[in-house]
Amino acid sequence: MSTSTEQFADVSATTLLRFATAGSVDDGKSTLVGRLLHDSKSVLTDQLEAVERVSASRGADAPDLALLTDGLRAEREQGITIDVAYRYFATARRRFILADTPGHVQYTRNMVTGASTADLAVVLVDARNGVIEQTRRHAAVAALLRVPHVVLAVNKMDLVAYEERVFAEIAEEFTAYAGELGVPEITAIPISALAGDNVVEPSANMDWYGGPTVLEHLETVPVSHDLTSCHARLPVQYVIRPQTAEHPDYRGYAGQIAAGTFRVGESVTVLPSGRTSRITGIDLLGKAVDVAWTPQSITLLLEDDIDISRGDLIVPSGDTPPTSQDIEATVCHVADTPLNVGQRVLLKHTTRTVKAIVKEIPSRLTLDDLSQHPEPGRLVANDIGRVKVRTAEPLALDSYADSRRTGSFLLIDPADGTTLAAGMAGEAFATAAEETAPTADDEGWDF
Repeated sequence: MSTSTEQFADVSATTLLRFATAGSVDDGKSTLVGRLLHDSKSVLTDQLEAVERVSASRGADAPDLALLTDGLRAEREQGITIDVAYRYFATARRRFILADTPGHVQYTRNMVTGASTADLAVVLVDARNGVIEQTRRHAAVAALLRVPHVVLAVNKMDLVAYEERVFAEIAEEFTAYAGELGVPEITAIPISALAGDNVVEPSANMDWYGGPTVLEHLETVPVSHDLTSCHARLPVQYVIRPQTAEHPDYRGYAGQIAAGTFRVGESVTVLPSGRTSRITGIDLLGKAVDVAWTPQSITLLLEDDIDISRGDLIVPSGDTPPTSQDIEATVCHVADTPLNVGQRVLLKHTTRTVKAIVKEIPSRLTLDDLSQHPEPGRLVANDIGRVKVRTAEPLALDSYADSRRTGSFLLIDPADGTTLAAGMAGEAFATAAEETAPTADDEGWDF
């Protein structure tokens, strides 16, 4: 098995970019990803040979590069992407983790999974069809998930004779729409994934375009993974008490730092109890350290014996998030069954899971004009809406705009464990949430 020498270039000092692709069915996402991998010489020889064999068996004159990412049998048979396909590759300038997400409206929920940790989203549009409802939905999801960079890839330019006018009209419409959603940066690139125009190499067919290729933009877009300066948060995953002769009094609180930095000697507060203490030690990979930062997995030792359990949140005493049983958030509904007002759910936030009730669904987003449909009463699959939830126990949530890790949560069906919705606490887009008076508790789960 062999591959190109470029694939083994020293990339230890390069930055990492996480990005996701999205678009409607047949917009060419898998072909774009396949072209990106193939032309950047990131495909192993045996993988390419397998694709060539399958393509030849179907009577194709050239390898179908979409097969490099459409790994499920059902995907290859139907010619669509169903599951999120993750790919890892590198160039001499940067390392990449790619999430190729489905385009069919039925699988929009998968984009939420793929884009939740992305630094950049590539939204594909078929040049023949322009911006459609699914394009708007993907732009809305990217905006809600606070993806800092969005690339509009206007694909299949070869099928519209590489006309600049077609590209300009689509780019103008999408940029105006995404701008209203609050997307901070939008880059439009005309491409033909099938022919390779402006994917890795500049196109000889579009001399009117002077911007970067897709790969060039991916290699040069500024990204920052410095979460050490963010609000320090440690969700407790496990309490370690060996109670052995060697460690008779050891009590440590283990977890992965969600954001920020912790130091020995620092005063901390445990939420939701509000008890305070001081860090006397930090264990990292079996060794004592004086400082630890995200995303390290550590064990904290505290000065005082405090009742701490899984799901508690340890934070600096001078930087505590608000604690409340009433949560207002924007959610992307991902289940086939609807989410109704009055429904009993489980809410999972970091390592904590509590009972909750959906008290109100104030609005549902209308994707065509970004208007809010008031009081819809329920959300169905792929809907984006505002919800008000009351939890059985207080939770410490940051605003999602401040922290994607500690500002997000899941709503879960308590009957079978199905994920119902992915939630982002705080404001939706740039619109402040309206405050309303609390309503009476529903009968049954009385809290």
